[in-house]
Amino acid sequence: MASQQAKEKKQPNRISEYCAKIVDHKAFTTTIITFIIINAIVVGIETYPNVYQTYTSWFYYADITLLWIFTIEIAMRMIAARPTHSFFKSSWNWFDFLIVAAGHIFVGAHFITVLRILRVLRVLRAISVIPSLRKLVDALLLTIPALGNIMILMSIIFYIFAVTGTMLFADVAPEYFGNLQLSLLTLFQVVTLESWASGVMRPIFAEVAWSWIYFVLFILVGTFIVFNLFIGVIVSNVEKTNRDENDDEADMKNEVRELRKEIAELKNMMIKMNKS
Repeated sequence: MASQQAKEKKQPNRISEYCAKIVDHKAFTTTIITFIIINAIVVGIETYPNVYQTYTSWFYYADITLLWIFTIEIAMRMIAARPTHSFFKSSWNWFDFLIVAAGHIFVGAHFITVLRILRVLRVLRAISVIPSLRKLVDALLLTIPALGNIMILMSIIFYIFAVTGTMLFADVAPEYFGNLQLSLLTLFQVVTLESWASGVMRPIFAEVAWSWIYFVLFILVGTFIVFNLFIGVIVSNVEKTNRDENDDEADMKNEVRELRKEIAELKNMMIKMNKS
């Protein structure tokens, strides 16, 4: 009885070790990325109605196959994790698990529109699979608290210019500055530099000669200053994340060196004790 219980305890460990070897292999990540790319291509082809209607069953079976491949991948990663519940300590693992689980739920419910949207969301799994993309997204998430103050500053600037624009140009260009909402939408177009001169400024400039001052000031403040603040915060956080990772790697290397020295000293002590 004791030997049977020992075998039963060892068997899950062997399965876990076997799964860990597969999951940790370089080819495993490459294979999953390949299937994610295939999934993206299939979803892209589905956007052509003629092709999709002709090969609807083929697309359905391709999606089911890919869904089960990703399910097996998640299951293997869960089994490889020691203990198993440690798999859910990572937010990226939660992200992968929920996307795959949602795919199974909506396949069973036959919500075609939602299911097709979820197929697109599977492409996002490339972020969780590729380490460099994961680091970049983590760095971007760290910038959210700092971006809050910049967003407040930008909101104030937008509000001031929107109210001013409504007061100055409501009669000249009501389609752009007729009220506060339209002014805010127009300023959003201007700040993206999308046809701001030919589409927005030129018609107003033809009626009001000094209107260029308003638009130039807004672009200088809104685009060149505030947007550069956004970029500066993001870049600094990415650099900080890279520095922290390099410091962690350096600390790990130092710890390994110290352990090797201690082991070497212990070996020397054991040799001396045996000689004496």
